[in-house]
Order: sequence, then C-alpha cells, then structure tokens
Amino acid sequence: MNSNSSSSQNLPCGQPMSADQSPILIIPYMWIGDFVRSHSVVRLLKARWPSRPIDFLTTQLCAPLLDFMPGVRKGIVQDLPRGRLPLGQYWRLAQRFRTENYGTVLVMPRTWKAALTPFLAGIPERTGFAGEARFGLINDLRWGERKLERMIDCFGALALPKGAALPPDWPLPHVQVSDAEVADWHRRWSLRSDDRPAVAMAPGAVGPGKAWPPEFYAELARRLTAEGIAVWVLGGPNEKAIATGIVQAGGALVHDLTGNDLGNAIIALKAATAAVTNDSGLMHIAAAIGTPTVAIFGPTSPRLWAPLNPLAAVIEPDGAYADVKQRNTSAVPVDLVYAAVKTALKP
Repeated sequence: MNSNSSSSQNLPCGQPMSADQSPILIIPYMWIGDFVRSHSVVRLLKARWPSRPIDFLTTQLCAPLLDFMPGVRKGIVQDLPRGRLPLGQYWRLAQRFRTENYGTVLVMPRTWKAALTPFLAGIPERTGFAGEARFGLINDLRWGERKLERMIDCFGALALPKGAALPPDWPLPHVQVSDAEVADWHRRWSLRSDDRPAVAMAPGAVGPGKAWPPEFYAELARRLTAEGIAVWVLGGPNEKAIATGIVQAGGALVHDLTGNDLGNAIIALKAATAAVTNDSGLMHIAAAIGTPTVAIFGPTSPRLWAPLNPLAAVIEPDGAYADVKQRNTSAVPVDLVYAAVKTALKP
C-alpha cells in the first residue's frame, strides 16, 4: 500500500503537533466517494501528527483506492456483512487491530456495530459521534453531527481536537497516479497513447434518479466519436450492459473498460482527457485526480454532495422543484452535456 505522507504541515488543526508515533486507524463509510472524501481527513491528521502511520479498514471493493492516496500506510481488508452481527468475525478483526497497536481510531459511521471492534481491541482513543447511543464503545464522544450538513464536515470534525471550530476550507482530497502507471495501463489495454483526446464515461450510480439515461450516454458517445474522440466506458459489472449499448452507438473508438478492478478505473480516469459522470464514486475520484470532469446531478444537491475538488461543469435539471428529490437526471439534455464536454476538452 501507499506509504507516502502528505507534506501539508500548515493545514488547520487547532493543536500543536505531537510526538506520538502510534498508528491511527480510520473506519470510514464503505462507499467509494466517502473513501475519497476521507483523504481530507488523512491530510488533517498528517498535519497534527506527521509521524503517525494511518491505516484504513476497507472492503475488497474500495481497497485499490488506498494505493493511490498519499499518506495512507495500508488497508485492513474485511468485508463485514450487513444486517447481522457475526461475533466471531468481529472478534477476529478486533484481534487484528490489537496486533497493530493503534493509539487512535476515528469511527465515521454512526452505527453501534462500527464502534464494536475498536472497543474489543482496546484501542485507547476511540473518536466518533454519539450515533446509536455508543456510550462506552466511543470514549472520545462528539456531539452535533446532525447540525453538519455535509459529509466532509462530519468526517473532518473527527480529525480536529474536541470542540475545535471547523475551518472555512478543508484540505482537498488527492488521488495520485504516476505517469509510469498510466504508461503501463496503456500497454496492458492496447490503447494508443497518442494525441487523440479520450473521454471517460462513468454511467453508474447508486440510488433512483441519479443515473443519466444509458441512451443519453450512447448518443453522447456517438457525437464524440464522430469527431474522432475516443470514449472509455468505466464502471463495475452492473454497467456492462450499458457499456455494450454505448459501444454499439459509438463504434470502434469506444472501449468497454468495465469490470471488477477499481484500480483500472482510477488509472483510466488519470489517462483520460476529460470525464463525464453521474453523482458517483468515480466522479469523486476523477475530481481528486484533477481530470476535467462534467458531473450530472439529479435528486442530489451539488452544494452538499459535489467533490471538494473543482469540477469542469456541474449540470442539473432545469426548472423549479418544490423538493430537490423530485429532480431526475433524465431532464438533462444531451446537447447541454455535449457542450460542457467540448469545453472541458479545450486546452
């Protein structure tokens, strides 16, 4: 795993640096976008404690992302089941935590189960919000979570000293991909690394109304490939059928790169000239890499859910809505996204 440390020593932290060198464990929400947001927390912690290694509890899905997050030492991979409590699995995970000698853990999910293994492991400082009445499980208990609108505010508050005011700006997440990794990726996929622009499309999304219609992505691909622009379709196995339709619409310049390997998608987003995404984890990765990204929002608000990193364009349904949840990405026309992509492709 990536062992590079952040050099951001002047980030807001509200407390002098400590000589403590005990490792820190972060237990995040197990969604790709939240993992990217958590890199702001890594940078805050590195500003407070430059010498303390930082590890993540992670799932198999999210683990590849940690290889590209500077300042993270390693991930502890464990796919814990939802909806039940296998005590043996939790106990074995607690014993693994114990062998790492963690001095501090940040428990970001507010559930009782998320706080159980750090308690069983005897980690001395267990920081988290009160959540599901986790008295005793969390011994550095924080309040006021429901007053914080954005997830990054909840995450970042746990990395600050208790009672510290939130900074006006959080450090930006950074997903770092080397030129050598990009060159090797081009060779493995037999894709030309010439001057032809390439647009990465990420048509997947979790939640109703968040996914721009597949036929709209297909039409956008048809227009772009007609101009000699390559299109790379990214996503998991669930996006395979969508990718097939986009390939059929765009022809030979469209490449289906969907699959189980998140690391492949991360490098592809670095190699791409621009990206088009829904409000999804790949949107956060593209923005944190620095690839010009056109992000399509529907029932979610970009004010609350857009990446901290700049986006090339944020596109939302036009018109007035009594409730933002009534909005749907199907109301976003292809013409609008096409124009935004062409602008993003300009040098």
